[in-house]
Amino acid sequence: MRKIVFDIETRNFFDETGSNDPASLDIAVVCTHDSETNLYQSFFEEELSKLWPILEKADMLVGFNSDHFDIPLLNKYYPGDLTKIKSLDLLKEVRLSLGRRIKLDTLAEATLGRNKTANGLVASTWWKKGEKEKVREYCIEDVRITKDIYDFARANGHLKYKDAGVLKEIKLDTSNWEKAGGQSMTFTLPF
Repeated sequence: MRKIVFDIETRNFFDETGSNDPASLDIAVVCTHDSETNLYQSFFEEELSKLWPILEKADMLVGFNSDHFDIPLLNKYYPGDLTKIKSLDLLKEVRLSLGRRIKLDTLAEATLGRNKTANGLVASTWWKKGEKEKVREYCIEDVRITKDIYDFARANGHLKYKDAGVLKEIKLDTSNWEKAGGQSMTFTLPF
């Protein structure tokens, strides 16, 4: 199964657009990991046409808060409908099991023993200062963390987090995560 783990950083925030709709935001960069090639790549907004064929070849998209945020935002730019590709939103899986949301950084620290390198607010500040490379590096690292969280969950059937300083596990049923689903896309591929 070809999985594309991905993350997006934006040029702006909801309070700047006056809307809660992810499509009201503007993409700064999209970063990916392709399980078939084992490559990490990045695509600034002006390079998104190079991203579409990669996503269209995916059997599954993997992200964190991706069903609610990343995919709707990408669909603003994409000529088709990325919701037709099977997706696995790790935040959604955690919420279904635990009954509440947990930050990616919280999961990374407890599960992987490392933290995110920054946060979206810092990345947006870097972007506005013209520090595009810092934003790209931060986004790539979030993709690495998301991929490692996914791989850990698949291998162990759980993720970890700390609650009031106590290490706890979130049991996850990963048995269906890599079963076929969705459909292939051909909106930007030559026929």
